[in-house]
Amino acid sequence: MVNPNTKDTEAKSEKLREVRYEYSNNLGDILKHLNASLFFSTYQAGKLGVVTAKDKSLDISFHNFERAMGMAVSPTQLAVGGKDWIYFLRNDRDLAPQIEPPGTYDACFLTRGGQYTGDISIHDLAWGNKELWMVNTRFSCLCTLTNNYNFLPQWRPKFISSLAPEDRCHLNGMAIVAGMPKYVTVLGKTDTPGGWRENKASGGCILEVPSSRIVTEGLSMPHSPRMYQNQLLVLNSGCGEILMVDLVSGKQEKLVSLPGYTRGMALLGKYAFVGLSKIRETAIFGNLPISDRLGEDLKCGIAIVDLAARKMIGCLEFSEGVDEIFDVQVAKFSSAMINGPYVLTDGGSQIWSLPASAAN
Repeated sequence: MVNPNTKDTEAKSEKLREVRYEYSNNLGDILKHLNASLFFSTYQAGKLGVVTAKDKSLDISFHNFERAMGMAVSPTQLAVGGKDWIYFLRNDRDLAPQIEPPGTYDACFLTRGGQYTGDISIHDLAWGNKELWMVNTRFSCLCTLTNNYNFLPQWRPKFISSLAPEDRCHLNGMAIVAGMPKYVTVLGKTDTPGGWRENKASGGCILEVPSSRIVTEGLSMPHSPRMYQNQLLVLNSGCGEILMVDLVSGKQEKLVSLPGYTRGMALLGKYAFVGLSKIRETAIFGNLPISDRLGEDLKCGIAIVDLAARKMIGCLEFSEGVDEIFDVQVAKFSSAMINGPYVLTDGGSQIWSLPASAAN
């Protein structure tokens, strides 16, 4: 394991937040092989992190976003869900190679806008065929954006009787198929305010969209459903597992157990990059199977799983400064950088992007 120390400054605090981490020796080689950068969010610290391979080490940069949660990345843009806003960052690939030191970056995400949604507890985000899809956990629905309203409801489970800001089933995860939402995770088939909490350890299930058919149930706080080679993977978070689910029978097959509360999963090639969190909020996360298995030995970071071999082969682990990971994304950029909405607080410099005509 490589064990560097780094320091990072909290957005709304004048004191220094010290972040300590270590990572397995193969993580840089894997990112180089994939020609990829990792993105992760942590709402506890209010940060979005970018992980890139630099020579024989990793580079991790932190960027302030108020309560950073779900993310969606494409070759041209990045969307970040925050406390009250969706932030939009455009990738200026022409500008990227010019940023000091020249030739370092092949992607440069510049903040270009945002849309106010109010506090709807945004979870998974995903780019669809034509628009950004959002999991609106507070209102128990899937939605898109519109200029006329806070959000545009598009679908909710059939057992949810009305649209209300009550987090009735903790709808949280979404898998996109052919550019449209196809599968979602809920923590309970409940229709009362916070009703999912009563049976959180085993009340979770996966639903098909738009039918609301139950694909599988009996899950422990599931998150992050993802399609992989025509198979459905899901994080059985309360057990710290990745499961493969048969779409016809609903049969669950455990692929691997991981050393943390699992939330946030990105797939590229044969690899899964999975967010790991410690359990701090015992009122919500207490009395889960993973607590019986690992006790206080939970890790926070990003696990690298070889899906073909069905085993964890590496990890980025935070030992101080970050206790939870919310979402993980991976993108085909060898070295991506972000110029976020609070770039000066981040300790960076404002990057100006202007039309070529402005130079005349």
